[in-house]
Parts: sequence; C-alpha cells; structure tokens
Amino acid sequence: MTGVSVDEAMRRAIELAARGLGTTSPNPVVGCVLLDAAGAVVGEGFHAYAGGPHAEIVALAQAGERARGGTAVVTLEPCDHTGRTGPCSTALIQAGVARVVIAVPDPNPVASGGAATLRAAGIQVDLGVRAAEAEAGNVAWLTSMRRGWPYVIWKYAATLDGRSAAADGTSMWITSEAARMDVHALRGTVDAVLVGVGTVLADDPRLTARNLRDGTLAIRQPLRVVVDSAGRTPADARVRDGAARTWIATADEVGAGPDGRVDLPALLAALHSRGIRAVLLEGGPQLAGAFLAAGLVDKIVGYVAPRLLGAGPAALVDAGVTTIAEAIDLELTDVTQIGPDLRITALPRKREG
Repeated sequence: MTGVSVDEAMRRAIELAARGLGTTSPNPVVGCVLLDAAGAVVGEGFHAYAGGPHAEIVALAQAGERARGGTAVVTLEPCDHTGRTGPCSTALIQAGVARVVIAVPDPNPVASGGAATLRAAGIQVDLGVRAAEAEAGNVAWLTSMRRGWPYVIWKYAATLDGRSAAADGTSMWITSEAARMDVHALRGTVDAVLVGVGTVLADDPRLTARNLRDGTLAIRQPLRVVVDSAGRTPADARVRDGAARTWIATADEVGAGPDGRVDLPALLAALHSRGIRAVLLEGGPQLAGAFLAAGLVDKIVGYVAPRLLGAGPAALVDAGVTTIAEAIDLELTDVTQIGPDLRITALPRKREG
C-alpha cells in the first residue's frame, strides 16, 4: 500500500472528524488516521456519538498489530482521563505506536494531558499540523470549552432590502424551500435553537430539525430554548409539543439584567452547564440585536432572497449602533447560492480596545 505524508493524513483526519458534527456533543468532533511504520494507512476513525468509542479507538481496532511502530495522526490531543470510555493516551501506548501527531491541544482540563503522558512513555509527539483547519472544524466545542459558554450562530432570513416580513406581518416564506432545507441541516449541527418569546407569539414555530419534503424529524433534535422574561409562552405553543426538549428560560429562573429581561450571559452560562456547546440564534430581530450589542455572537449565517418589500420589519433591531463609527464590521467567509437565494456566512470582527 502506498504511503502518505503526515500532512495528507491530517487532512483526511479532519474530513473524518466532520462526520461527527451534530452527534458528539458535549464531546468534541475528532478524527484519527493510523499509519504503519512504512507510512501506509492501516486504520481510520472518528468520534460518532457521546459515550461511543473515540476516534483513536476506532482506528486502532482497524489497524490491529499494524499500528505497532506506526504513527497516529489525530485532530485533537488524545484524552488522558477515564469517563464513559478509557483514556486514548493509554490505548495508543499499549498499541505500541512510535509517534503521535496532533493538530490542536485539548483545552478541557479534565481530559487534557495526553501529550505529556505519551511523551513520558517515550512516544514522539508533534503538535500543530494543519492546526487552523482542525480548529475551524471543531470551533464550536473549542470556543465553548475555552471560555465557558456556547458558540453562538445568528441565523436570519431576509429580502435583499433587509426585511424579515412584509408590512402586514406576513413572512411565509421569505426564502425558498432549498434555503429552508439548508437551515434544517444547520439545526442538525447544533445543540440548541434559541428564539425570543415574541417569535413564538408571532409565528408559533416548531424549531425542530426535519425533512421539509416529508415532515420526518431528524433522529437527534436540538434543545428548543425560548427566552421569555415574563413567562408568556402559551401552553399550546408548538415548542411545547413534545417533539423535542424545550426550555422556557425566564428571568426568575436565569436571572435578570438591568433592563429586567433575561440576562444573556447568565443564560449562556446556564446552557453551557447543561452540555450545550453550540447555539443557533434564530429570532427575533430584537433578541438578535441584544446578542450583537453584548458581543455574544460568534458567527452569522444570513439567507438573502432576491426579493424587495420596501417596508416591513427589519431583520435586525437595536444592536447598540448609533453612529457609523460603531458599526459592527464583518469578515465574509463564504457566499453560496442556495436555490435562488444567497447564503452569506460572516464573522464579527473583534473591536480594538
């Protein structure tokens, strides 16, 4: 079998890791490729679901004795603790690998330390191969673990002139079925979908991840979160239908900010404590504005329809900007056509000072 370079193996490991998006939380996505002593691929694996075997264990099972004297190429530092599964560092040592190549160190103090354990056992450890790519593929989990609250993606749909609904309040549908299906795929990659009570009262959304063509629900459903300071969510609202777990987050339970509404940093901390690592913020415009004004949005995914309304509610309200100098600058990372619509992905730029 033809040998491959460590760089090529890491690229493959990053591809494998992506297969776990949406199913591994609160654990990270991880991919692993095992090379034998001659550099041939003898095992591959990825972490598929929380509580299941880790990427290294899957790859080692494929490789068997061929792993001895070889190289393990892994996107995240092998864990060094016993949880629902044993430590991957020990498994690699017992398999007799000679070298472990790691893209990103583990920021979780509970699981980190694998690199040190491997080195202590006489195994060569190299860090940083394709680190930026591995980081991007695992950004939600890494960000959440480093700072203690979830990675927040604001998703919105609007016309080309920035309207989220017509003047009479109608909004079904701003974007095409293709774009809406893309949104449901996006929901399937996060742990929670979050809206304000105003959206529930106006639109009565289900907030589930499903196939729009036949209505079937995805096997794994994100937690539905309604930010409802005063507890106004109706008893018969569709978010209470039992199709997925729901949390009505009130100011009494979470804590109130100076304005008497749910304190957003406290809300995110509470979600993190529940194992939520990635949140999709879907509505409405005032809640999105509050998150942006507080600097709590990490990524923006906008679906822009080639339509004009000229009047009606804006997609964003009061993000704390009063003058052009305070505008929230964005870094565009992707623009893709989805059916007739555009999906624009952007990252808020960090402000100086």
